[in-house]
Amino acid sequence: MFNQYLVDAEEPLLFHTGLRGLFPLVSAAVERVMPVERLRWVTFGHLEADECGSMNSWLAAAPHAQIAHGALGCLVSVNDLADRPPRPLADGEVMDLGGKRMRRIETPHVPHGWDAGLFFEETTGTLLCGDLFTSMGESPAVTDVEIVSPALAAEDTFGATCLTPGTGPTMRALADLEPSALCLMHGPTYRGDGGAALRDLAGAYEERLAAEGVRLHGPVTPSI
Repeated sequence: MFNQYLVDAEEPLLFHTGLRGLFPLVSAAVERVMPVERLRWVTFGHLEADECGSMNSWLAAAPHAQIAHGALGCLVSVNDLADRPPRPLADGEVMDLGGKRMRRIETPHVPHGWDAGLFFEETTGTLLCGDLFTSMGESPAVTDVEIVSPALAAEDTFGATCLTPGTGPTMRALADLEPSALCLMHGPTYRGDGGAALRDLAGAYEERLAAEGVRLHGPVTPSI
């Protein structure tokens, strides 16, 4: 499941572009809401094909659109990859779209990617989660069923999350936003206690980090 989110505002924003090959499908979906050429901002969680593979197709279709991404990601990648200069965003910077307010939150290596970051839409309490809570298989567009167990099952399969001492604290900081909705890239949008879901997932990852640390850095037999 690959989700893209259109934020309808005076300056419309697309979060995730999809792969290059998905551009015709995704742009047709946007056209059901508004003309593609109205798009003002294109952004994503981190540099990866399913997040931003078709960004230049969107820039070509929307003449006033601009890529917006974290300053580090712009410096190391987007400045070179994008057909027009991007807008670099600082940690905590808010984009006032006119009716919606998108706050960029840097989350390096959470769940993965040096340039990783998420967006919190302040007027609705919606956290655009990127690859957090990735699940497998088909699911409804929106759910109120818990999303932590499916995320851990997907982690067992893919091992995509960077388990570092910063993983849990970063997710707990996101939980403190107490989001009312979690918009997953690979899975349904969850409406419920987003803070509790983030804390539960953080705790599970902290347990895995501790176990993996023991496995990788256990006692070493001294050489004679």
